[in-house]
Amino acid sequence: MSTADALPPKAPKLTGLAPKILIVSAPYYQQVVEGMLAAAREIFAQVHAELTVVEVSGAFELPQGVAIAARSGKGFDGYIALGCVVRGETDHYEFICAAAMDGLMRVAVDNGICLGTAVLTVDTLAQAMARSHETGANKGAEAAVACLRQIALARLMAI
Repeated sequence: MSTADALPPKAPKLTGLAPKILIVSAPYYQQVVEGMLAAAREIFAQVHAELTVVEVSGAFELPQGVAIAARSGKGFDGYIALGCVVRGETDHYEFICAAAMDGLMRVAVDNGICLGTAVLTVDTLAQAMARSHETGANKGAEAAVACLRQIALARLMAI
């Protein structure tokens, strides 16, 4: 089953207070990231989440932005990272994709944070648009749901 065949994302039920969420976005491809941000907002609205949105320069800076926030003591319950990297003619694509994704996982595990990730790594801008604007396949919505599921797990484990 592909993501396009999946049911539309829906926020899981959470216990406790409405979550406090930080969205770190890299709006290099502005239309793509805005589409994912809008879908993430819709998911977070389902649980009345308190949102803070910040921007970094690009996908390479996403892990750094999440790490800075995680260490800030601002008390975020969860985070999502939104960005897009479109393959070009050089190896730059490979390096940026690997650094961004590995960096985000490292920050999440090292800091024990609830992180949803929607960093599109695509061959064409058309692929990115399809994953950031179509109903049911929006990766921003999926990242928001992933974040909320991690929060639900953390609350269940009382950490």
